[in-house]
Amino acid sequence: MNTRTRVLTGTALALALGAGTFGAVSATAAPASAPAAAVAKKDGETNDKNFTTTKHLTIEAATRAAQASLEAAQKENQKVTVAVVDRNGNTIVTLRGDGAGPQSYESAQRKAFTAVSWNAPTSVLAGRLAQSPNLKDIPGTLFLGGGTPVQADGAPVAGIGVAGAPSGDLDEKFAKAGVDALAK
Repeated sequence: MNTRTRVLTGTALALALGAGTFGAVSATAAPASAPAAAVAKKDGETNDKNFTTTKHLTIEAATRAAQASLEAAQKENQKVTVAVVDRNGNTIVTLRGDGAGPQSYESAQRKAFTAVSWNAPTSVLAGRLAQSPNLKDIPGTLFLGGGTPVQADGAPVAGIGVAGAPSGDLDEKFAKAGVDALAK
């Protein structure tokens, strides 16, 4: 066999072995099936100390509250945006009224988040900035009047934020109209 034939044969053999090895490694590298999920509670056993039950605002209730806030603002010729967030600060519904400013969308969400996070109206929280000015640095918060928590059994379950009126007092008045609508 001449040198050229030996080189070509050796190269072909090396490629074939390399491809076979790669295939074998690839086949064994496939993930095994995931283990079954851990069971927190077996049939017939109860261990309620490991679990908690929370209340959540339904989409229907959140929409009703947002609509009531928006209507209260419209009665006073105010162009606002209303946001309702759940206990974790996730937006449930946002209604942007006709003519509301572009900044009002984010401001309403941040006011609602702030109110539910501290279970207090944002106008009250804004007063705390004098003692703790670093509060304003917490991401997602806005310490201006216009956010009101929604409570069930004294615990926060949602927040309503309104933004766009000329003052935080008005925004908060409209947010409270949303909370009041839930009591009906």
